[in-house]
Amino acid sequence: MEKRVTGIGGIFFKSKDPKATKDWYNKHLGLNTDQWGSTFWWKDKEGNDCSTQWSPMDEKSGHFKPSEKQFMINYRVENLEELLKLLKEEGVEVLDEIQVAEEGKFGWIMDSDGNKIELWEPNDKAFL
Repeated sequence: MEKRVTGIGGIFFKSKDPKATKDWYNKHLGLNTDQWGSTFWWKDKEGNDCSTQWSPMDEKSGHFKPSEKQFMINYRVENLEELLKLLKEEGVEVLDEIQVAEEGKFGWIMDSDGNKIELWEPNDKAFL
């Protein structure tokens, strides 16, 4: 498999008050925030449009489980199914089943420090 991770899709972290956190970052650092957080748009080395999502989440969110950490990183990948199969063969803990959403396919693994990692194969090729 030539490419595994093609970029960082997002940074997600727990917050006591996600709305207040988004408002603070909007006011003091100028982040253009919405219900999800803030999207940073950029170009890759080939000039393709790409984005990275910044999202505070409710501190009670179970989205990071089984990790007990306060954050989760989302990585963009080129071929999620092939990558998860390969990672499983390499002894990596693969969680749950692949989920398909409007934005693409999602899968999850645990890293060697107990962090839950989200892998995302975007529907839009511009995000790869």
